[in-house]
Amino acid sequence: MGALQQKLDMMADNFANANTVGYKRKTSVFEDLLTSMNPQLTDFNQPGRRTPLGITNGWGARLVSIQTDMSQGALSETGNVNDVAIEGNGLFEVRTDGDINGDRAFTRHGPFQLMPDANGDRVLVTNSGQRVVGDDGNGDQFIVVPAGYELSIAEDGTLTAVGGGGTPPIPLGRLKLVQVTNPELLRAVDDNLFGIPVNINPDNVVRDIALLPQGEANVFVRQGFVEQSNVNLVEEMSELSMVLRAYQLSARALSSSEQMMGLANNLRG
Repeated sequence: MGALQQKLDMMADNFANANTVGYKRKTSVFEDLLTSMNPQLTDFNQPGRRTPLGITNGWGARLVSIQTDMSQGALSETGNVNDVAIEGNGLFEVRTDGDINGDRAFTRHGPFQLMPDANGDRVLVTNSGQRVVGDDGNGDQFIVVPAGYELSIAEDGTLTAVGGGGTPPIPLGRLKLVQVTNPELLRAVDDNLFGIPVNINPDNVVRDIALLPQGEANVFVRQGFVEQSNVNLVEEMSELSMVLRAYQLSARALSSSEQMMGLANNLRG
């Protein structure tokens, strides 16, 4: 019953974020606890018996882990040039502390914003203020758009600052994307971000985008789009019904067991 309650809490999180941009639904993994076999006397092996000797004692199940379903969500066009969506197995990389050498975090939540800095330029950030990471050819850098320019993002992630009045465009490098190799090791953190536990090597969880054999990419960036949550409410409602029924049956079995133990305690020899 405790494991089922944990699954209900997880499903409540999925329901609450069904309309959250870039949200990835959570799934649960269960395993049986220790199961033992109590032997019976051979006298119980009577003609017509169809079950083997012995009584199986199960000790329930437990929730082993909560994993993230990284399947693609539907893309919705917004027309906002600061909205970016990923098509394929990829994640945006951000820094949560404003330091390019700080802790790495990842997200599919692409409604970005341009935040003014002290120099009058603008820095690309998530809607909760984390700075988005790009690669300018010399390593990881934050994406800074000069004042008076607009940001253009090609489908391969190439960044260009575009000005008006015939002003030549300014290359800004490329949006940094990573592929997930072991999604079960990702941990959901605040603001629709994913992090990597400190005791795990990030190279075992994410890697740079790998090209196909012919050199073409299999991950694309869509400017002016956002990715909707991949929560399917029909499937979640169906699974919710099954979990509630299992919880009710477990509660009834527990109640019946207590009644039987009470009857046994009241027996008189």
